[in-house]
Amino acid sequence: MKKLICTPLVAIIVTLVISSCKKTKETIVSTLPIITVEVPAVYSKIYGATSLTNDGTYITIKANGAPDHKSAYYATTNNLYEAFSGTTFGGNTFVKNPNTIVTQNFTFKIPLNPQKATTSAATPLGPIGVAINGVAFYNQYAGPNNQVLTNEIASFDKYYGHPTGTGQYHYHVEPLYLTTVKSTKSALLGFLLDGFPVYGPEENGAAVTNAMLDAYHGHINITADYPNGIYHYHINSTDPYINGSGFYGTAGTVTR
Repeated sequence: MKKLICTPLVAIIVTLVISSCKKTKETIVSTLPIITVEVPAVYSKIYGATSLTNDGTYITIKANGAPDHKSAYYATTNNLYEAFSGTTFGGNTFVKNPNTIVTQNFTFKIPLNPQKATTSAATPLGPIGVAINGVAFYNQYAGPNNQVLTNEIASFDKYYGHPTGTGQYHYHVEPLYLTTVKSTKSALLGFLLDGFPVYGPEENGAAVTNAMLDAYHGHINITADYPNGIYHYHINSTDPYINGSGFYGTAGTVTR
């Protein structure tokens, strides 16, 4: 009689009753390797992430949203608390709002391979992306009804961020700590929810003006991280600051 060869096909324990093998029960254990999808190197620049994973379709970024720089909005008992009474964004004298930074539980899920949306959706109030230090990006409006940002600008701290009433710290404008301390004004600063990268207010050593950008506050060009070119947003000092008429691509999700 020909020898029966039993070959495992899946990574589970299978109990087979094989009549040609003298009707004895034979337990087959097969362990297939665990397949993990590598996270592209560019996302390692999100140094504020507590977790980075790739399921082949989306990059999932978890972060606590707390800035790694000093702020007048930290509790006075926090090591990162620093009193501030100077000039902030736009030459405004700083006026502290009554809120305090609270650690968050952000999960940003952004497309691994972002594509231009057929119909671009407007950005919502709240997080529209994540900076490389894990802090949320917000759009150019103030809550609750897409009001102009003018009345909030004076409350931006030394590094141009501030917290909401629930303690959610965020940037509406250039994150000064990232462009002047951690990196440069031409560097990658983060990603919006549609998966497209966000860069600083300079490109190739020159200031980026709104006239150089499209309605969404971005353009297609080569960057240090994308030598073949990619659509990307630019943060600059002119309204709408980070993003214009909406997401260029199809937005992923954020939970908190």
